[in-house]
Amino acid sequence: MIAKAITTNTESLLIYNARLATPVASTDGAPNWQLSEIFPAALYCENGHIVRVGKEQEVVEGLPACEQLDAGKRLLTPGLVDCHTHPVFFNLRAHEFVQRVQGKTYKEISAAGGGIRYSVRDLRQADTDAVLSRVMRRLDTFLEYGTTTIEAKSGYGLSLEHELMSLEILQQAAARHAVEIVPTFLGAHEVPDEFRERRYDYIDLVIHEMIPVVAQRQLAQFADVFCEDHVFNAAESRRILHAALAAGLRPKIHADQLTASGGAEVAIELGAVSADHLEFTPPALFDRLRKSGVVPVLLPGADFFIRAAKYAEARAMIAAGLPVAIATDFNPGTCMTESLPMIMTLACLQLRMTPAEALTTATLHAAHALAMGNRIGSLEVGKQADAVIWDAESVEEIPYHFAVNRVQQMIKKGRVVWRRGLDKMN
Repeated sequence: MIAKAITTNTESLLIYNARLATPVASTDGAPNWQLSEIFPAALYCENGHIVRVGKEQEVVEGLPACEQLDAGKRLLTPGLVDCHTHPVFFNLRAHEFVQRVQGKTYKEISAAGGGIRYSVRDLRQADTDAVLSRVMRRLDTFLEYGTTTIEAKSGYGLSLEHELMSLEILQQAAARHAVEIVPTFLGAHEVPDEFRERRYDYIDLVIHEMIPVVAQRQLAQFADVFCEDHVFNAAESRRILHAALAAGLRPKIHADQLTASGGAEVAIELGAVSADHLEFTPPALFDRLRKSGVVPVLLPGADFFIRAAKYAEARAMIAAGLPVAIATDFNPGTCMTESLPMIMTLACLQLRMTPAEALTTATLHAAHALAMGNRIGSLEVGKQADAVIWDAESVEEIPYHFAVNRVQQMIKKGRVVWRRGLDKMN
């Protein structure tokens, strides 16, 4: 099922009889963990943007004729924003899941030639159309679980040819699918096999060949680096992201996932849009992260999947005033899920967030992690009309009823793009 095939053609839409729950952007840009909750509520949109939202009686007064959608007293929230994913790969790595169950660690699997390098070898042998087809099916699943926007990284090519191929696949997918795609260049994901003894040559390749072409062709908005001593250390990460910034790509960074690698400090120095993972980031840096405007993106699904001993210090980050976001980290090795609702469950149980905080981290704060907080992530007048109707009556039900799909209908840019039980719209 391809989501674009079930899109309606209406230019205006009224959703009524809804239980509205949305974070509301603060005027000073500070985190706002309070949800606006209204029942009965309505939302009216034209040309993809919200024109009215709030109490039903006030919204519907004097409206022109338009398509109407009865939410049936169900929960209406913003579309989820998955601000850290790796969807451009070919085959799965289920065999590594078996190895992990048998006691192998992430580093042991990687050192034996598995992990990212396995996916690189696999992608390089794949047909472009076949990879695109699989990416499209993954986007279908993201949509069905409530996600309307994803940040999508390259990083399984690790050559100029195959990094460009990966980003071009994302470009083609974005033109065909209802899910909005924000592309990120991740050429510094790992050192590929052919450069294992010449790592500095590979860094030069990323800086002097990959980044200029990606920027010139406008194939990505961001550049990312996996900052760990066994991949790219803090000095190398800083050098790569400096080059990206000079070329017009805004920096992001995989920081402090496995060790206190210095990645968060690099993010602070460069004013990165986000620093992701942060399991081992010293709490002494939280205030500096806030002052530098870096959004912390936490990925509890990866910690859960690799049976990590430590999760990020979410409560301390929230107490420090940081606009914490969460994401799936969808990838074939360390977090094979497209379900942000499941990640919300982990955020509540492992990061000790409330359901209201979990929803905010998966919507408005995740939008800020993509520098899109003024456009998506909340149901407010002027913003893009991206919304989810859930088979639920409260926000609490989303993380509480875990590992099942409670999504009833999906609205993207003011159009119904997915509805449970239907392959296409009438």
